[in-house]
Amino acid sequence: MNKLVIFMPSIEGGGVEKNLFIIGNFLGKKIKNTTLITADKKFNIKFKNITIVNPKIKIETTSSRKWKYFLCFIELIKLIIHNKNITVFAFQANFYCAIICKVIFKIKLITRSNSSPSGWSQNFLKKKIFVYLFKKIDQVIVNSLEFKYEIKKKFNSESICIYNPLNKGEIKKLSQEKISFKFYEKSNRLKIINVGRYVDQKDQITLLKALNLIKHQIKFRALIIGKGILKNYLVYYIRQHKLSDCVKLITFQKNPFKFMKMADVFILSSKYEGLPNVLLESLVLGKYIISTNCPTGPKEILSGGKGGDLYNIQDYKSLEKKIINFNNNKKKFLKKTKYAQSQLFRFDYKTNLNNYLKIVKKHL
Repeated sequence: MNKLVIFMPSIEGGGVEKNLFIIGNFLGKKIKNTTLITADKKFNIKFKNITIVNPKIKIETTSSRKWKYFLCFIELIKLIIHNKNITVFAFQANFYCAIICKVIFKIKLITRSNSSPSGWSQNFLKKKIFVYLFKKIDQVIVNSLEFKYEIKKKFNSESICIYNPLNKGEIKKLSQEKISFKFYEKSNRLKIINVGRYVDQKDQITLLKALNLIKHQIKFRALIIGKGILKNYLVYYIRQHKLSDCVKLITFQKNPFKFMKMADVFILSSKYEGLPNVLLESLVLGKYIISTNCPTGPKEILSGGKGGDLYNIQDYKSLEKKIINFNNNKKKFLKKTKYAQSQLFRFDYKTNLNNYLKIVKKHL
C-alpha cells in the first residue's frame, strides 16, 4: 500500500481547517502510513496517528501563504524523491500540487477543492491551465453538488461530491460552555451573528450596510467573529455610521458555538463559498439562516430557500428587508429552520468520513 501524504501548507483555523482536522485524523487512524506536510507547527497537537513534516526553516505565524507553499513544496519534493510510492491528498494549493505530482513526477494525486471556482478561476490563462490539469488529477473531490456541476461546466472535468462530515454531538457539547456576554443579554433585541474571516470573500461590509439601514427601525445587537486584513475597514465603517452601540467585532474564537447558541439569526454575506460549515453548525444549534445565494453551498444547504432565506450577493437592501421580516415574524420562520434541520442527514459524520476513506484507499 502506498504512503498517504496530506498536503496543507497554511492552516488558518477556518472551516477548511476544521474539515482537515476531522478527515485527516480519521484517515490517520485507518491508514497507518499517513503523513501531513504543513508549515503551521502550532496545529501539530491537533493531529493523532499522523507523521507531521514541518519545514526546517522557522516560519512566523504572519508569513504569507506563498512563502508557506514554497517551503512545503520543498518538503513534498524531498518526500517524492525519496519514495515515489506515495499518494498525495491536497487540501490546498491544488494548482501547484497538480504540476508537481502529475506533470513533473507523475505520482497519484487526490485534490479536495474547498471553494467555488467563481473565486479563483477568473484569470483566463489560469482557467485554461486548470482545464488541462484537472484531467490529469486522479480524483477531484468537491463538497457540494452545485460545486460538482461548476467543475463540469467550467473545466469539462468530472469530480465526486462528498459532503462535509458534521459532528453534531461535538457542536452541541461545545455550545454548552458557560459564557458571560453582556452584549447579547437584553432579550428584547434581535441577536444577529456572523462568523468568518475579514476578507473580501466574506463581504461583511454588505452586512454592515444592511444594519445601517435598519438601525432606526428595530432594536438589535450584531456580533461579527473573525480576523483578517479588512478588520480596520470594518471598524472604520462602524464608527463612521455610529453603529458601535449595536455592532461588535471580536477576534477568531476556538469555540464560536457558545456565542452562536445565544443568537437568533445567523447571516452569511459571502461572495462565494464551497460548502459553508458555519451554516450547518448554525442549523445544529437551531438558528434561523439568512444567506447570500452565492456559489456554492448555501442554496443546497437551505433546500433552495425552504430551510432559510436567500438573497443576492451584495444586495444589502434585500438583506435589510429579510432581517426586518424575520424580526417581525420569528415564530413563522421556525418552520423553515426545522425543515433545514430535517435535511442534515446528508452531512452525516460517519457516512461522509467513510466516503473519504473509500476514495483514498482506491488510489493508494
